[in-house]
Amino acid sequence: MNRTAHAVRALVSVLVLGLLAGCSQPAPWHLKDVSGLLPDLQFQLTRARDGKTVTAADYRGKVVALYFGYTNCADVCPIMMGEFAAALQSIGDRADDVRVLFVSVDPKRDTRQRLAQYASAFGDAFVGLRGDMSTLREVTKRYRTTFGYGKPDDNGFYEVSHSTAAFIFDRKGNVRLLAQQDAPVGDIAADLTRLVQE
Repeated sequence: MNRTAHAVRALVSVLVLGLLAGCSQPAPWHLKDVSGLLPDLQFQLTRARDGKTVTAADYRGKVVALYFGYTNCADVCPIMMGEFAAALQSIGDRADDVRVLFVSVDPKRDTRQRLAQYASAFGDAFVGLRGDMSTLREVTKRYRTTFGYGKPDDNGFYEVSHSTAAFIFDRKGNVRLLAQQDAPVGDIAADLTRLVQE
């Protein structure tokens, strides 16, 4: 076999290997892939149901969705929590390996009891967390999000502006995905399942 034939065979082999490698690439995520763009899961907050101080280490081994909201939120928060609840219900037993951490950005009104009741209403996988203002500012800054308070009305009621997306971390606490408010339940379920199976 001459040199030209050897060169052609080598080139064909390289092209075939390249095509096979391309075929083995993982499918894209349904939700927004933010791997490496944000810090790993890290916090120290109070768990509403029992008043215990918890950190990210308490949730290692679980796929975690982190959401900043408040219990008086009229639409965005309950819709997002409802979407996660529906997604978890659809994935069956795999839901045992997922935790949705609902961090209140309204500690003045969201008492431990109120927050615990709110979170548990969506299911066992939901955990209400709270902290003082300094702690909340620190953890929201870590994930490049903010919150603020509107002017109280005559009854003292005020709205809280906050992020409408949930940050999703893998079992090791690495940030992986961002679920926007309008994410379809099926997309959330599919990506949570994939993370659980990793």
